[in-house]
Amino acid sequence: MSRINCLLLVVLFIFNCNSSKKNELVVKQSNKSKSFSPPVTSNTSGLDSTKLDIRFKKRGNYNTIKNTIVTDRLYFKTLFETHPQKAIDSASSYLYAKLVNTIVPHWYNTTWDFNGYTNIPNQGDIACGYFVSTTLKHLGFNLNRYKMAQQAGLIEAQYLQNKARLKTFSNVSFKNLKLKLNNVYNDGLYFVGLDNHVGYLLIKNKELYFLHSSYYDDKVMIELAETSPCFGSNFYVFAEIFTNSTLVKKWILNNKVAP
Repeated sequence: MSRINCLLLVVLFIFNCNSSKKNELVVKQSNKSKSFSPPVTSNTSGLDSTKLDIRFKKRGNYNTIKNTIVTDRLYFKTLFETHPQKAIDSASSYLYAKLVNTIVPHWYNTTWDFNGYTNIPNQGDIACGYFVSTTLKHLGFNLNRYKMAQQAGLIEAQYLQNKARLKTFSNVSFKNLKLKLNNVYNDGLYFVGLDNHVGYLLIKNKELYFLHSSYYDDKVMIELAETSPCFGSNFYVFAEIFTNSTLVKKWILNNKVAP
């Protein structure tokens, strides 16, 4: 690819928030107009939670869950003072489990809207960027969920990981993208930014799953990335979350998360 084409891709991807959100709506309308019928695996109920080893059904009171996470962080902070690496490793596993099995199950089926920014699962609407920033905020990360959600995907990724460590791919087929991701990442949850959309990517047994607030199905859901109407993109950026020691340390110490 020529330097000019590369530059055009980057400029397009870091467009301001309003342009990005409008484009998401345009993409939604375009996709809806097509006679595309997603297979049964493209909704949460069509996936096997046992196979994925994640929970779909919510449990417990949401406010209590958030308060418990704040309390639990004190344990990791104390451990960090004497055994920093052990604290980071333990916190990484804790945060992954809390997000996918405790926080996110409350958000499934929350309605999508490109202006949505609800702070309460299944009350009001949630846009794709706000789904990511809000769930991370409720997981205890010290971030401004509004500012993060109002950025293009490339900038959102830089909230989570240093730009030099991000993985980016342009004009790649899904097959090649899957191969490349499995070469650089282990099973886990990662942030993904696309041309006009963002969400989480779950890698499990080398398969890719897209966890996001879908502008196609109008709700928060998890689906096979390969068959997701929202996963196609000319540009992808990926950031590590729970395998990112720097980010986990920020959570433990309650340090601000920002680009």
